Amino acid sequence: MKRHYYIGLSLFILIVVLIADQLTKWVVATQMMIGDSFTVIPNFLSITSHRNNGAAWGILSGQMGFFILITIVIIIALVVFYIREAKNNLFMQVAISLLLAGALGNFIDRVMNGEVVDFVDTLIFGYDFPIFNIADASLTLGVGLLVILLLTDKTNDKRKV
Repeated sequence: MKRHYYIGLSLFILIVVLIADQLTKWVVATQMMIGDSFTVIPNFLSITSHRNNGAAWGILSGQMGFFILITIVIIIALVVFYIREAKNNLFMQVAISLLLAGALGNFIDRVMNGEVVDFVDTLIFGYDFPIFNIADASLTLGVGLLVILLLTDKTNDKRKV
């Protein structure tokens, strides 16, 4: 069976998200002091300069070696998964590209700075959501797309276990 990879689109997504992530982090890191904030949409969205040396919500703070190692393993696994499982599936290739872009974006920060630059500060239905960045949003969107794909994949019903 011929495999169809939409490598051009996958690379485009990966590069655009990675550039947007790194550029916005650079602007925040060079133009704002940590803790500085300005409102974009009142009672909903602010840009707040924040640093995180852990995972989401600061989990495992200070464990940079662990994060670097686990990110390398995840990136390799995503590339292998892309090659083996995403053939003929544009939706899955887009999801994996978003996951790779997010993982690489935060990986670059960890290797270069020992911490991740976060800046998107949202208030959702009165809940002050943890500050995040474009790489985090890309990871979340990629996971969401994969979950949708796995929940709607009809081929899983036909496979023999």
